[in-house]
Amino acid sequence: MHWPYKHRLALAFVAMILTAATEPVVPYIFKLLLDKGFTGTPAFSYWMVPVAVIAVFAIRGVSTFLSTYMMTWVSSKLLSDLRQQMFSRILDVPAEFYATHTVGRVINSIMFEVQQIVEMITKIFTTIVRSSLTVLGLLAWLLYLNWQLTTITLVLLPLIAVVVRTTGKRLKKLNQESLTVNAQLTQVIEETTRAHQVIKIFGGQDFEKTRFEQRAENLRRYTMRTTKTFAATVPITQLLTSFAVAIVIVMALIQSEHGQITAGGFVSFLTAMLMLLTPLKQLADVNGPLQRGMAAVEAVFNLIDTPVERTGGKVLTGRATGRVDFVDVSFTYPGQKQPALDGINLHVEPGETIAFVGMSGGGKSTLVNLLPAFYSPTSGKILLDGESIEDISPASLRAQIAMVSQNVVLFNDTVAANIAYGDKHPDRARIEAAARAAHLADTIANLPEKFETRIGDNGSRLSGGQRQRMAIARAIYKDAPLLILDEATSALDTESERAVQAALDELMVGRTTFVIAHRLSTIERADRIVVLAGGSIVEIGTHKELLQKQGVYANLYHLQFSGEGAGSPEVAEQDAVAEAESAEQHARSGSWQG
Repeated sequence: MHWPYKHRLALAFVAMILTAATEPVVPYIFKLLLDKGFTGTPAFSYWMVPVAVIAVFAIRGVSTFLSTYMMTWVSSKLLSDLRQQMFSRILDVPAEFYATHTVGRVINSIMFEVQQIVEMITKIFTTIVRSSLTVLGLLAWLLYLNWQLTTITLVLLPLIAVVVRTTGKRLKKLNQESLTVNAQLTQVIEETTRAHQVIKIFGGQDFEKTRFEQRAENLRRYTMRTTKTFAATVPITQLLTSFAVAIVIVMALIQSEHGQITAGGFVSFLTAMLMLLTPLKQLADVNGPLQRGMAAVEAVFNLIDTPVERTGGKVLTGRATGRVDFVDVSFTYPGQKQPALDGINLHVEPGETIAFVGMSGGGKSTLVNLLPAFYSPTSGKILLDGESIEDISPASLRAQIAMVSQNVVLFNDTVAANIAYGDKHPDRARIEAAARAAHLADTIANLPEKFETRIGDNGSRLSGGQRQRMAIARAIYKDAPLLILDEATSALDTESERAVQAALDELMVGRTTFVIAHRLSTIERADRIVVLAGGSIVEIGTHKELLQKQGVYANLYHLQFSGEGAGSPEVAEQDAVAEAESAEQHARSGSWQG
């Protein structure tokens, strides 16, 4: 078995033994002083007293420092390692993981719940080792002094165990519930900081304050209920101890009458007995962090043990030509009955531009998300250059793809780092060329530190159009043979759109490109346009062919550019639902092959 940090743990263990060994020495010194030092002429030199006391506390101080330092080192390293494992895992989990796990829950697990586990492990190790050794040492001294009185003292141990066991189950349940409430509170904070503009523009401050107050109050209540349950063990333990002390005093007085115990022996016994209270209380206190830790263990290790994306497969050694085939592809999201895609057949030649249009929920985004293997088809297969993407390593497959989405994601880093993101050895010349191609040169020239300017959280220091062009520059820099554009110009004004569209036209040359766009004017020059409805292809052809066909696409196009629906693709889509559904029935009776 592999034991990480075993050398430091062993050193901490030895230090704890030394600390525990010094405990019985104190009551022994009291006995010696009372029986040999205050009865006429002392049986030892006076100078031995300070030497012995200082030596004992010096050894105790060094050993306590060493054990505390080593356990802190181990706990901090363990915390860091667990967090790294969790973070590495969330980078490798499949896309559906984020459909069932909120961001707040993930953050809570990495930042809070893992802390509970580490506290549990270190608290238990330190307490059980140090306190148990101390209890054993003191009990051995008590038995040596007076076994009759020690028997009374031992009654404490099983009674305290009963108290701890009784409260343990309730503590665990309360801690599990409080972790859930804490995750909900984290989620509110995460959503509020991310949506601060929406909150202000729609006047949601009072709603968010109320929501936060409710979650915070729930967490406070659980904290108080946990504290009440845990704190109740202290007075019960103290009450049991007071009974034992009272009985010991009475018994000692009776023994003293018969000459069975000396004053020094009694003081030494009582001192050792009272010294037992601290380690016994520490052992009782283990129950709190133990139950908190056990409640957190399940969540943390569920995350660490979450199945990752497949890692095997062929590694592509060269640049793909870009031929893509969708062969009878169907896909149903986990937990859903209605398929998002149903029997998709499409052949795409290298360098061809394919545009996907259709009403919302038609399957456009789902289809392009299958290409980078974010999801795997429920049935059918997707081929890249004649090879199933399921047989290709996901990392190798995605190295062949660049993507620009309407939901732009940027990092709180420099302009250069965002453009060259993912490249371990960035090329400055390529970065500058990509910025020029995305029409960002003038924007960057006006930034205080040019390419080294940090752009803020998700590019908050840039305008919407600038953020979109930054994402396009990143795709240009990657220079991949496959390109996915999901509403890539949605955040741009008319002037910027023209400039970026020109850059995109250059970018798409020689690349197999998949375009999703509501604005039909941006896809008129596509080699083919695929119309999706209800997860099926209902029409396919060039812009001109589809207009002549007078079908779903033509209806969408005319409604969008008429006075009634101009600039409102959503309106056009809703008005075309009837035609789409009719065409869908036709699609189900026979496949469309491009």
